[in-house]
Order: sequence, then structure tokens, then C-alpha cells
Amino acid sequence: MPYITEGEPKPIGSYPDSGIDVLIVGTGLAGLTAAIECRRKGHKVRILEKCPDINTQGDMYFMGLSATKFFKHWPEMAEEFDAISLHNAWIETYKHDGELVIPPITVAERLREAGLDPDTPPGLFQMRPLVYRMYIRQVERLGIPIAFNKKVVDYWEDVQARKGGVVTEDGDRYEADVVIAADGVGSKAQKLVGGQVRAMKSGRAMWRAAFDIRYLDQNPEIKEFFSMHTPEGGGKPEPIVRTWLGPGTYAMSLTRPDTIIWIMNHDVTGSEKESWTHTVEADDVLTNMDNKLTKPWAPELKELIKLTPPKTIINFELFWRNPQPKWASQGGRVINIGDAAHSYLPASGNGATQAIEDAVSLATCLQIGGKENVAQSVRAHVRMRFIRNACAQKLGFSNAELLQDTDWNKTREDSRHAQPRMPKWVWQHDPEKYAYEVYDRVVDSMKKGIPFDKDFDMPPNYPPGYKYEPWKIEDIGDALRAGRKVELGSGDWS
Repeated sequence: MPYITEGEPKPIGSYPDSGIDVLIVGTGLAGLTAAIECRRKGHKVRILEKCPDINTQGDMYFMGLSATKFFKHWPEMAEEFDAISLHNAWIETYKHDGELVIPPITVAERLREAGLDPDTPPGLFQMRPLVYRMYIRQVERLGIPIAFNKKVVDYWEDVQARKGGVVTEDGDRYEADVVIAADGVGSKAQKLVGGQVRAMKSGRAMWRAAFDIRYLDQNPEIKEFFSMHTPEGGGKPEPIVRTWLGPGTYAMSLTRPDTIIWIMNHDVTGSEKESWTHTVEADDVLTNMDNKLTKPWAPELKELIKLTPPKTIINFELFWRNPQPKWASQGGRVINIGDAAHSYLPASGNGATQAIEDAVSLATCLQIGGKENVAQSVRAHVRMRFIRNACAQKLGFSNAELLQDTDWNKTREDSRHAQPRMPKWVWQHDPEKYAYEVYDRVVDSMKKGIPFDKDFDMPPNYPPGYKYEPWKIEDIGDALRAGRKVELGSGDWS
């Protein structure tokens, strides 16, 4: 199985009713994970969603091992996750112009080269539609109520009454013991918890598309190039990830039996938006993809883009946001999780992972503290999570630098120079286990008034030996533009 099952599973019914009423806003990975884990921990759960249904569209993302350890408590999800996972995938690497640098090699072999165990990989690329359908089935099995077409326009809390709540666009008012804002970047809850996080233009965006592989039938040569990989000596064709790395840019494709996915990092063109529903057509991509490059993109990629069906290519603008240590309202009744608390670059491979970790951690902290200590538990959760996320966000910039400024001489000798870092402090973490281990110590430190960045006796869930130093996106941006490497800071980031 592609995850570790440390400890005994504790399925639904293992915990008594906590009496805690939880209201969740948003049905992304953070919100859905929070819903099922809060229910398992004995909390009462309701969900609000602004759309008429849960969006199951999209392409792929990386789900780290630390985000899948809680599946041990959900046998149906564990079985389904195993079924949709890519167990025998291959990967090959090109320069952006099409020159093959690293021939096809199994992901398992790459892991061995990196000194990792292929049986417990740091994570897996997953198809967003498959993962979301898995989550939806679990939410339906639990009978968790979801109110659709409920766009939240305001968050509030009443410290005296020990309640938090929201107001929706149609004027409805909801309240709960704790409100979990899992409604993504720009959440209205940010105004309540510490001010709207300022979005800074990065000058970059991502074209992303996923579609039925039968569209490639129109061009037999491209269909052959982007086919699944057949091992030497024959055998069943297996999924393959292809990467193209260029100066200041990168692209990737994933071929599965029924689906082809491609993504490409690019300079802004004027047609991008920070929206997962905003699409452009192939002509827009083909017109702009070679901008500022001394050599054009690989012809095979261009032909693949031509075959992409209409209204399929998302052009998602990338914004930079500084780490925000305030995720909770003053009274601890409203809490941001996932992208609402911390946004990630796609190169980080950590956005989905940390969103799920947030949800597991928060549900656990609420269960440990109980109904009389909701605010305390919310604050403890933030304290456990902030430095870890600030480090993971910074790691994302370092990985982006690696993908966009590849040393090809070193890469030919060692393929690790063409792949993002996957440090053990990220994927070996277990957010549920960690919460149980440190909750009392965290609360004690808070009561003593020890600042979160001075609590050196706390076991780290970030790079060992790291001492937190505030950092700003502006400084990293200046370094990247000046050609300097991203300085990660003290500690062991390996």
C-alpha cells in the first residue's frame, strides 16, 4: 500500500460525541478532509459550499505520504486510494526544446537512487477527479449535510457567547462552536483573523489541461509519442510522467490509460486569472509559449496542445503571498486552513498535502481539548502548524528554482538534479500522531507566554535544527531576479 499504517486504526465510532458543533466553509481537500475527520473524532459537522455542486474537474497534483496516513482509519478510502494510485509509473526528462536527457526510468528506481524506499514513497501524483470522487463517496456514506449555493460573504464571532459564524449572500446566518474557513485564497475570514493577505503578482502563470486520451487519435505520431511506456522485453503498458525543463520554465505530462494531462509554467500573457474555472484556447497558448525563449518548445508539446479540446486549458495566474502566522480569530472561533491560511506554488508539491494535514491536525486538537477548550485547541493547532508551513512554502521556491534553472551537466550524471526535493521532515510526518504527542506541551507553553518561535523544547515537525526567521516574498523575488539561490536557512532540509 502507498501509505504507512502506524498505530491501530480507529474507525468511525471509536470516539464519543464531543458536543462540538463544527461549520465548514468550502469543499476542497481541506474542507472535505476536515469534515470526515471531525465526524470521526466525535464532532457534529455541517458544510457550506458556494457552488451548486462539488467540483470534481481538474488535472493532477502531488499527495504526500503525510497526507494519506489517516486513511488507515477509513478502510473504504484506503482501498479506493490504492486502486487509483500509480504503482508502476515511469518518468523521463527532456530539455524544453525536446532533447531527451534522462531516458524512461521507473519512479521506484528514482526513489532508490535518492536513498528512499519505493514501498513507502514520499507521495504520489494523483488525478484530482478520482481523489475528489473518493472523498465525496465517503462524505455521502457518513451522511454529512452539505448546503450548496451558499456563498459566504462575511465571518463573525461572539467571544462572550463562545460562537463563530458566517453570513451568506442570500442573507442566511449560521453559527457554530467553531467555523473552519476552507474556502481558499482570498477567504473573507482573513479579515477577521488578521487582515487580508496581500497578493503580489509573480509574473508567472500555469496552463493546465486534462482530457480523454482518444483526442490523440487525430494525430498518430503524437499518439505514439505520448503513449504509455512499454517496458523492455514487453509487458503491459504503464503510466509515464514526462518532464521538460527549460530556462525559467518547465512543463509536464502524465499519460494514463484513459487520460492525458499536460501543464506548463509560463510568463503572464494577460489572459490568466487566479481561478480554476477560467479557460483559454489552444491558439492563445501556441501564440505565447515561446516568448522570451532562445529555442522554441518541443514540437511534440505544441502538437499535443493543438489536440487539446475547447474549454479545457486553464490559465491560472500565480500570486505570491507572505506567510501569515495569524490563522485564527481573536476568540478562537474561526480558523483558516488550507489555501485560506497558506498558499503554495505548484512546484512545491505541498499544497494538497499541507491542506489535508491541517484538517487532520485541527480535528484531533478539538477532540483532545473538548468542548470547553475549543479556542485553546484552535490556537494550539495553529502553533503546531505555522513554522512547518512557512518552511514548506519556502521549499516550494527552492524547488521552482531547481526546475527552472537546471544544471544539465550534473543532471546527466545524477537524475536527482532534475527533480524537486522531497525531504524526510515533510513526508515522514504524521499530523494526527504529532498532535497527540505535543498538545499538552503546546498548551503549557502558551499559558507560560512563550512565543511560538522561541519554544525550542518542542519536537520539530520542520527541518531539524531550524530556527524560525520571518521571511518575505519580496526578498525571495529579488534573489531570484538577481540570479541568487533561495536561502532556506538553518537546519537539515534534506
